[in-house]
Amino acid sequence: MRVLIMSDMEGVSGIVVWGQVTGGDPMYEEGRRLYTEEINAAVRGAKAAGATEIVAVDCHGAGGDWSFNSFIPELLDPACEWVAHHRWGRYTELLEQGCDAVLLVGMHARAGTPDGVLCHTISTVTWRNLWFNDDLVGEVGVNAAICGHYGCPVALVTGDEAVCRESKEIMGPNLPTVAVKRGLSRYSARQIPPVRARQMIEDGAREALQNLGRTRPYVPAQPTTITIEVESVEKVDQFRNRPGVEVVEPLKVVSRGANWLAAWDQIWPA
Repeated sequence: MRVLIMSDMEGVSGIVVWGQVTGGDPMYEEGRRLYTEEINAAVRGAKAAGATEIVAVDCHGAGGDWSFNSFIPELLDPACEWVAHHRWGRYTELLEQGCDAVLLVGMHARAGTPDGVLCHTISTVTWRNLWFNDDLVGEVGVNAAICGHYGCPVALVTGDEAVCRESKEIMGPNLPTVAVKRGLSRYSARQIPPVRARQMIEDGAREALQNLGRTRPYVPAQPTTITIEVESVEKVDQFRNRPGVEVVEPLKVVSRGANWLAAWDQIWPA
């Protein structure tokens, strides 16, 4: 069984402020350790479920050379291999080869979620809302659609309660999730201590992979329309004059394609 782990930092137990996820800030090294150990928990669960190949992808943009490079290599479980410093959403090698399941670890809720810890969508200063056809999505939706394009289901999502709720809205109520904290605001949470949270993730990954079939790949209806609402008028300029992309309102752009990936490629650089 081949398993891909796609991960982010904001949904990790113990993380509640930007300083813990921003490269070079004093609290970043603490965040890196917390992050890496939740990856290890997912790896242990996947291995226990019978995974023969486990690849973990760092999807967190921490800034500078730290972007997509926040795992602590010497702490990683030796049962996995990992992808570092690859552009977000563009590592598809394992999916193209044939991947059995994806685990989304440390996820955060979409922008504007009142109880979403460090909630945002793609960028904290550019994107306000994102739709795939009529589905309002965040980064979980993007990751799920990437996997779905290659016929691979998301087997588990971990993060705060808000992102677990959001994930079920997109992928169905049977989707296994592990909530390691409950947001009280964007910058505060009632949390499960990391040691217990890691055991929950390990158990959740093992059980999800032993019971594949609860969820189907997330594939937006075709042809696909992707709509983006940005924060300010100058942010629209980056989308102008792109084939297949239309500015439909002062703060809104639309990309249309034969399928999700075609529409996405028109707005997200390779």
